[in-house]
Amino acid sequence: MRLIIAIFLPFLLFFTIGRPFAGLICLVLQLTVLGWIPAAIWAAYALSQYKTDKKIEAALGKR
Repeated sequence: MRLIIAIFLPFLLFFTIGRPFAGLICLVLQLTVLGWIPAAIWAAYALSQYKTDKKIEAALGKR
């Protein structure tokens, strides 16, 4: 679900993962037609990093 948001509404993804400042920067980038593709790629990358961070936290929390 978040991957779909990352593609169609990249700025909204940053708000869902707790990075509102990056969301505002992404919104400005997304407002330009040429900036939509880099914004979507940036959002997908940020989502993958968020998932990795959550997996690391879960692994360290179980120790």
